[in-house]
Amino acid sequence: MSAACSAFAYSLTVGSQFIAAGSVKYALIVGADVMSSIIDYTDRATCVLFGDGAGAVVLGPSENNAFGVIDFAHEIDGSGGSALCMPAGGSLKPATHETVEQRLHFVKQDGPSVFKFAVRRTGDLCDRLLKRNNVTAADIDLFVSHQANRRIIEAVAERVGIDPSKVIINIERFGNTTAGTIPLALNDAVESGRLKKGDLVLLASVGAGFTVGAVLLRWAY
Repeated sequence: MSAACSAFAYSLTVGSQFIAAGSVKYALIVGADVMSSIIDYTDRATCVLFGDGAGAVVLGPSENNAFGVIDFAHEIDGSGGSALCMPAGGSLKPATHETVEQRLHFVKQDGPSVFKFAVRRTGDLCDRLLKRNNVTAADIDLFVSHQANRRIIEAVAERVGIDPSKVIINIERFGNTTAGTIPLALNDAVESGRLKKGDLVLLASVGAGFTVGAVLLRWAY
């Protein structure tokens, strides 16, 4: 599924729906991106932010309904397309000598606009998900956000009311690996002992487009 940085969260919910419907027994959900191929290394506003990475999870049926994906909420707001995009290379603006010379086949972003949208809409979506399931921020054991920016992650956690000790941040190790950030963060949480069986986990993401996603789940392992 193509949803930029939100692709893992979107794919996770699609996989869980296939399992819930009985169409499949197991689903392998992979988040992977090679951002180095579309990064302009003369643009210091973007090239220092991104990295290449991949992560995966396996979904399967649960014998206990208390475990697994509880609920999700996703949104797409096309008005933010120009704030974070690769301007050329698609059907709207195919590659030409001019687009290459203008360096339009690289990621471009309006940092302040992305920051404001990410904090506001991700926070709103997380709040909606918690209220819909009668869960408070204090009930969350771990907040795993897409690793776009430390300030965004901390601002969203503060907006939702999640204690900083329950927030995982590893962007300093990998950079923004877009669809790979959440599974990489989950792996770090498991290896460090911060994620354990029975923990209530809130995933959140925001990506180009803009895409926004949030998933509430109970960790089963």
